[in-house]
Amino acid sequence: MLTDPSFRRTVVLLVDHSPEGSLGFVINRPADVRLPAMLDALQLQRADANPPDAPVLFGGPVAPDTGWIIFETGDRPFGDEVVRVSERLAVSASRELLEQTVHGRGPERMLLVLGYAGWAPAQLDAEIAQGAWIPVDLSETIVFDTPYEERWASALRSLGIDPARLTVTAPCES
Repeated sequence: MLTDPSFRRTVVLLVDHSPEGSLGFVINRPADVRLPAMLDALQLQRADANPPDAPVLFGGPVAPDTGWIIFETGDRPFGDEVVRVSERLAVSASRELLEQTVHGRGPERMLLVLGYAGWAPAQLDAEIAQGAWIPVDLSETIVFDTPYEERWASALRSLGIDPARLTVTAPCES
C-alpha cells in the first residue's frame, strides 16, 4: 500500500517507464508558489509586466527545486531538450523554453511543475501490482482542460470507476 501523502489522490503523467526506472509528474496538485513569484525567483525578464497569476504545480517530491514544462507541441519544434510523451505532448526542463514562453513565443498550452516523481527499476510495476496505482491511458483533455481539483475523479471515470465507491483498505497483518 502506498502511504506517502505526496501521492494521495494524485494524477501522475508518466513520462518514462523502462527497465532503468520510471519518471512522472503529478498534474493535479498546485504548489505553494504562483507563476509571477517563480519568474521573479528565476530573475526572468517578462514581456508582460503582469504575467497571469497561474498556479505552478507540485510535480513530485524528488528535486522540488527543479522546474519542468509539460506542453502541447503543436506544429513547432521546441529544441533538443525536449522529451516526447506522445505525438502532441512533450516535457522539458529547458530554461530557454521557459524564456520563450515568458516572451510569448512558447507553447500555447502548458503546465509548469516543480519537482518530479521517480521510481527505481521495477518499483512502479510492483506498486501497480499491489494496487497502489490505477493506470489510465493518456488524456490530453485531463492534462490541459480539466480543472486541477477534478483530474483525479475524471481519470477514474475514464475507466468507468465511480470515485465515490473507491475505498482504501490497509493490508492484512499476518
